[in-house]
Amino acid sequence: MELSSDWKSLFPISSVFKPPLLFTDSDSDSKPILGPLFFNPKPKTLSLLFSSPSLPNLNHAAAAAPPPFLQTHNLLSFLRLPLSNSLLLFFPTGPNSDRLGFLLLSIKASRFDTWGAKDDEVLHESTGFEYRILRIAVNPIPNPNLFPFPGNNHNHSTVVGYLLASTLCSVHWFGVQEIHNSGKFPRVSCLGSKVFKTSSVVYACWSPHIPEESVVLLESGALFLFDLESCFRRSRTSNSNARFRGTKLPVSWDADADSGNCKWLSCEFSWHPRILIVARSDAVFLVDLRFDGCAVSCLAKVEMLRMYTSVQNERFLTFTMAGSDGFCFALASDSLLVLCDVRKPMMLLLQWAHGLDNPCHINVFRLSELRSNSRDDKYRWASESGFCIILGSFRNCEFNLFCYGPTIPTPRGSIISEVSKVLKTHYAWELPSDLLLSGRECQCGSCLVREEILKDDLPEWIDWQHKKELALGFVILDKDLSAMLSESNEFGGFTLIRLMSSGKLESQNYCASWKLKELHTERFHFKDNSLYIMDDEEYKFPRRFKYVKLDKLSAYLNGSLTEVLVSKLKKPCKGPREKESFSSESHEILCEKLKACGFGRLRSSPAVSVVFNDISLSASIHEVALRRLWAGLPMELLQLAYSNYSEFLEVLLDQKKVSLEFLVVPDLPQLPPFFLRRPSCRSNKWSHKVQRDDALVGPVLPLPILLTLHEYRNGHSESEEEAGVFSLEREISLQCDEIKQVASEMALSDSSCELHGDQAVSLADEREDMWGSSQKPKPFCLYHPVAFKCSTMDHAQENVFKDEKFDNLIFKVPEKKHVPNGLVETIGPELFDELCPADLRFDTSAKNFGPNELKIYKVLKKKWSKWQDGFNLYQQFCTESKFQKQSA
Repeated sequence: MELSSDWKSLFPISSVFKPPLLFTDSDSDSKPILGPLFFNPKPKTLSLLFSSPSLPNLNHAAAAAPPPFLQTHNLLSFLRLPLSNSLLLFFPTGPNSDRLGFLLLSIKASRFDTWGAKDDEVLHESTGFEYRILRIAVNPIPNPNLFPFPGNNHNHSTVVGYLLASTLCSVHWFGVQEIHNSGKFPRVSCLGSKVFKTSSVVYACWSPHIPEESVVLLESGALFLFDLESCFRRSRTSNSNARFRGTKLPVSWDADADSGNCKWLSCEFSWHPRILIVARSDAVFLVDLRFDGCAVSCLAKVEMLRMYTSVQNERFLTFTMAGSDGFCFALASDSLLVLCDVRKPMMLLLQWAHGLDNPCHINVFRLSELRSNSRDDKYRWASESGFCIILGSFRNCEFNLFCYGPTIPTPRGSIISEVSKVLKTHYAWELPSDLLLSGRECQCGSCLVREEILKDDLPEWIDWQHKKELALGFVILDKDLSAMLSESNEFGGFTLIRLMSSGKLESQNYCASWKLKELHTERFHFKDNSLYIMDDEEYKFPRRFKYVKLDKLSAYLNGSLTEVLVSKLKKPCKGPREKESFSSESHEILCEKLKACGFGRLRSSPAVSVVFNDISLSASIHEVALRRLWAGLPMELLQLAYSNYSEFLEVLLDQKKVSLEFLVVPDLPQLPPFFLRRPSCRSNKWSHKVQRDDALVGPVLPLPILLTLHEYRNGHSESEEEAGVFSLEREISLQCDEIKQVASEMALSDSSCELHGDQAVSLADEREDMWGSSQKPKPFCLYHPVAFKCSTMDHAQENVFKDEKFDNLIFKVPEKKHVPNGLVETIGPELFDELCPADLRFDTSAKNFGPNELKIYKVLKKKWSKWQDGFNLYQQFCTESKFQKQSA
């Protein structure tokens, strides 16, 4: 069935099988007509034009460029100087990219000569403000004429072009002039500026019909028309950089524009100087200002695309005019690229499924501009008739090329030829192809998979975009300029100048090919010194990197620690071994430490109540469970974890054998892992001032390894197949459940602390009964810190992580002794127990307070009590936990 062009356009290219508007050379019965539509960079033509920190550069904060994930516009523009082989490149520069920088490139002997740079600095023109330049638009003048700039009283100058630089809240207009009979560098002057205080700037563009006119679109949807000649007359000043006043266009949008759900994108002039096309995230409008008032009509809506879109909330992202006639325009959404015509509102001429991630840049070129300087005229018709849409994103430097044009030529006088003159149908020429903008990518499957793997391997604090050299902007030169830079080839090509994220300006030639070549180049720089230093100056000191083997840590995080240790234990040891057994001194010290906490030599897993006696400062249920697991280890494994330096094997570091540093086991009685202790007083290198001692230090092995060795020693993991029976997480979870149960019996809880679980008792249910049945004070206090309590909003969002093992804390309440009036029994550091709800321990010798110390203590206690009375959270804690606050 032969369908009309209107129905054919409903089937997107690359989304359906054999779309009716797709034409390929394989469909032709005779010789190929379209020619090659792939463009490969020629590696030997890569040329560095200029490199400087003054260019937009992600490596130097002094030349701040917008991060790739924030950049949406092309940061590079150029203006061809008439009657010469030179061009001006424009880009943002300055500490905040708030100045307009420019370079002059001249072609001599098939290469570029760079002018306008001195001592790595480029020429620039200030805007008078410190706003970051986001977009630069250039408007060349077809017929340059004499135009005196403001304040120019000497030689006449020829205006060769205008350009505007838009920021988030302002627009700045510049003029480019060549001074007659001087041979000087072209002059770039800021003509004027406009700051918008009520709404931010979305887009600004030049009129292709009247060179002095431009239009600005604001975030509110307001449109302002600026005419340079009238702006000069209104400003009534002869100085440059005047404050321009534009004309607000009388445009009224529909009610959806003020709903807040729509976002204005851009605007362009259509076929008439008083007809504008304005794009919004949900629709495209034609604004007709030719007659009195303003007529607004809708050209396209996003609902037209939802038949074949894969995105639920489809929206338009970017827009541009296609061709020089001012009728066709290209529009990209989340998943589709469409071609429309103002003469056919609410209809699609052509559509593709682009497969790009948030495309933000779009531009249209004639195919003859991309296949210029060709030796073979066999595909001349296609080059002169076809168009190419470049769509992509600077965030990830991914760009695609979409070629389209009319139907294939037919013999004159035939019915098809006559019909095609009336009904002009656009066809997609071949499937979309990748445009390797940076010239370094390879699109083969192996390189793409490798890139994704390398992205996943990067640490979370490193942005992969800082490891990859991205393009921040690019321009494609005219056909005649490209012909001066390269020799003609079989199918033609083009010359591209790009601004890289490393602060480089590069040029490279591209040639038309029948397929994309596989470059297999490094897309990432993973050497140690390739990490970008976000600093104002270059890092001047040598970088040294040390690597640590963390195979066991990786196995623990992946849940395979048991399998790894079992396999290592069954392999013969090739490293050095200790000939003698562990010293008896460390054995005796460990026994004494455990005995002081209530553990005998012959013991199994200690009772939970005994472990509770070791609690002084606040500890979570998880920490208490770990202490019990430590105390339940046999002495042989504890000696693996705690030993002295003479028994350690030295490790190789910087070609030298050194012993690692560990903390000394304290004298204060407490259970392993001995949380309260002093820091070390030495480094890894011994000296004559700090000699090696024989103190007991550790732990040198983490608890998960010791527990796994303990289970292996008991025969629970005799084989690697049975290694998965023992689970560290399950063992710790069981211990936490027992701690919860004992905590519900031995600890007094505040009203916000509830323990739940299969083996735990809910304090919220039985707290009042336990308190009323016994007059004996609880020796421990269990509470839930205020910082861990979730707000109502957090509960509504259901995104709060809660874990009783870490959220609920327990501490020992000091025992209050009854002292008769006039008799002071405690005159030492124990007095501080009255100021703190927790039981304090001092790792010092006994000290007695004298009259001066007692006087200072009373003043401190009075101020502390005053603070307690004024701290509402502490008052709430005492009320909920029924903790008696000490009075002054």
